[in-house]
Amino acid sequence: MNATPVISFVVPAYNEEKRLAANLQAIVSEISHTGCDAEVIVVNNASTDRTAEIAASFPGVIVVDEPEKGLVQARRAGFNRATGKLIANVDADTIVTQGWLARVLGEFSRNADLVALSGPYIYYDTSRATRFAVRAFYVMGYGFYVLNRFVLGVGSMLQGGNFVVSRAALEQIGGYNPLFTFYGEDTDLARRLHQVGAVKFTFRLPALSSGRRLIEEGVLKIGMRYSMNFFWATFMKRPFTDGWLDIRN
Repeated sequence: MNATPVISFVVPAYNEEKRLAANLQAIVSEISHTGCDAEVIVVNNASTDRTAEIAASFPGVIVVDEPEKGLVQARRAGFNRATGKLIANVDADTIVTQGWLARVLGEFSRNADLVALSGPYIYYDTSRATRFAVRAFYVMGYGFYVLNRFVLGVGSMLQGGNFVVSRAALEQIGGYNPLFTFYGEDTDLARRLHQVGAVKFTFRLPALSSGRRLIEEGVLKIGMRYSMNFFWATFMKRPFTDGWLDIRN
């Protein structure tokens, strides 16, 4: 591996012993298929289960301990350890799809102005009706993405847990915003990155993810919460929701 990897995968993980192995297997498979220089960093974020042990069982995976619990804190800890030119933020309950990494590398190689790339989630463990509702939510969100990015020029859209960002661009905007801990962190990042380059959302970059939060709290409630935080982070520059529930099943 070269001194400077092309891409660093950062996986924040809090008590994810049940899902982390599938996440890492998919990432390792994608790296193997593309043959690109890459590193994988798992941030053990105050876990009390076997998360760190499972991460360490994968050869070459770097384990970083972050005792302060929080999604943004974990992303920041992973970014501080990462050395790649691109930072792929993939949540521990998320599985990148076949060809995911090749599409990422192709998008960044074709567009020198691109600073961030993202795609949707496919919730593999939910009902057909829930998946249809999520798809409709994404279609509506894509309309706001087009409006905000190309018409109003106030921001863009990223799906937290399935996005890649340029290290140089992230450093240029000052990294992750400490005002955000969970909800709205991806929208805030998209808004600030939009000021320095192109932030693209595409349905051609899907990732599989657990719909456990949708199942636990309900599609309508989560949809409203994400919508309000999207609006607040874009126009008010702060989160609408400060707290969140830990969903582990």
